[in-house]
Amino acid sequence: MFLSPFEWTITKRYMLPGKGEGFIALVAGISVGVVMLSVALLIVVMSVMNGFRGELLDKFVNLNGHAIIQSFNGRLDNWEEILEEVRATPDVVSASPLIEQPLLVTFNGRAKAVSVRGNTQQDIAKLSENLVAGNLSAIESEAGRVAIGSQLAINLGARIGDTITIINPQGRSTPFGTVPRQVGYDVVALIETGVYQFDETFVVMPIRDAQTLLLTGDTIGLIEVTTNDAEDVGRILQPLQPKLQGIAQINDWRSINSSIFEALEVERVAMFFALSLIVLVAAFNILSSLVMLVRAKTRDIAILRTMGATRRNILKIFVTTGTTIGAFGTITGVILGFVILYFRQPILGFLNFATGQDIWDPEVRLLTELPARTDPVEIVGICVLAIGLSFLATLYPAMKAAKTDPVQVLRYE
Repeated sequence: MFLSPFEWTITKRYMLPGKGEGFIALVAGISVGVVMLSVALLIVVMSVMNGFRGELLDKFVNLNGHAIIQSFNGRLDNWEEILEEVRATPDVVSASPLIEQPLLVTFNGRAKAVSVRGNTQQDIAKLSENLVAGNLSAIESEAGRVAIGSQLAINLGARIGDTITIINPQGRSTPFGTVPRQVGYDVVALIETGVYQFDETFVVMPIRDAQTLLLTGDTIGLIEVTTNDAEDVGRILQPLQPKLQGIAQINDWRSINSSIFEALEVERVAMFFALSLIVLVAAFNILSSLVMLVRAKTRDIAILRTMGATRRNILKIFVTTGTTIGAFGTITGVILGFVILYFRQPILGFLNFATGQDIWDPEVRLLTELPARTDPVEIVGICVLAIGLSFLATLYPAMKAAKTDPVQVLRYE
């Protein structure tokens, strides 16, 4: 909808109310502010939800891949053949043997439940980006050295160079019963994944050491699989289903962490719906400000009509005025949203200080920092929603202004 010079001149005049129209200007300013805050809030919330989902997916994939092939009885006896078949599957990037078992660890009188992971040397080397202290290259097969999560180290009071004891209840049998197997390991590295539940439970060791500790011989329990598309992992691994029938099952990242990701998706949709109502409220503010403007400018509209302005001219003037208010609020809201996202950690720190509470508790939120990932498609969608509702809100007052009868208005002038 292009405006003529005459229409644009009147539109600018109405967007900047003159003397004696301060109340109309106040209502219009409130409309801009509500649109700005609603758009900024939508962008911040949706970006944080996307970041939370993305960070969790990255952390889980970094540790467990896109899918896990797990045996029914806890042991894959012919795992070498299965591993080769998995690696030969199209679109599979990598596949690695894995042992994971919940056990108990003790140190200096403290005991904690842990998840012992037996990884290949290549997979252990990949944890270098999560290393916070120590040396991962010191973890060698049958050397009795392990890496533990940073939070587990804090809970145990263990440091680099200390020896922790891992207890396997399935120990050796004696005339007096089964004696749990206790093996000491030197802590040579501390890792921090950013996922609290992992950092407080994980103990990483070479796969051969895990087999010795668990007395499983040369068998493993899991195969970790990474594909070239996490969202399409089910289709990629579908050809393996007949070959694994009765031997093992395939669990992708969705099923492994179904409760977390399903809850996130429901919360994401609910938050978008709830916050979209704020944009609707902002649109009603624009409608009310335009209704007041039309009432205040009824005489001016009648004079414009007598000077040759058509109903189409009046309609375009008021639609443009209201839509411009919505567009300006939307643009400023996008800017405010990005500013808040950029300074989200300092803002979170200030809120923690002001309230005296840990708003982002990693034990509850799983991640140690507040994440954020902006989706350009979502940003455009939010902007279209805000401007679209603003445009719809202008139609009624604009049509009301266009129907103004100059004869009736100016009869007694």
